Amino acid sequence: MYFGEKIRLRAYEKEDAELAHKYFTTPETRKNIDIGIPYPISLREEEKWLETAVRDGECYTFAIETLEDSKYIGGCGINNIDRKNSVATVGISIGDEEYKGKGYGTDAMKTLVNFIFNEVNVNKVKLNVFSFNERAIKSYEKVGFKKEGVLRQEIYRFGKYYDVIVMGILKEEFLNK
Repeated sequence: MYFGEKIRLRAYEKEDAELAHKYFTTPETRKNIDIGIPYPISLREEEKWLETAVRDGECYTFAIETLEDSKYIGGCGINNIDRKNSVATVGISIGDEEYKGKGYGTDAMKTLVNFIFNEVNVNKVKLNVFSFNERAIKSYEKVGFKKEGVLRQEIYRFGKYYDVIVMGILKEEFLNK
């Protein structure tokens, strides 16, 4: 487990499946994490995903749990590692509405980035975020991510096109913060 100030990152357990399904199938969550059509998934698909969540040196998936009451509130992880160029791509989602906008996601991302730079040993962590997800953008900036580019009108939501913002943080920036 890896500890932040408010959260711990731990392995997923079978018992997380029902809450994970609840968290990750809400329209609010799907619109922020799916680049394609935000299509719902079944509980069985969620259980299967949890069974196969791997830590094979390229992907690391963590459940986010509160320190205060050990409540599972979301997930984060490394989606891809480019070993040649020393770059990890990450993602995060706080699924429990009660914990959104209260610093839990920022703490989880900070803890994940710390894990990546100190344990996985890459030089850069990057992510993509939809331009309409202003709360996430502010959270990533608090961790130290910087906007690196904009993929113009890359995603179609709510009847119009939105940008995808590419953000990144370098090891030296994070460790010297």
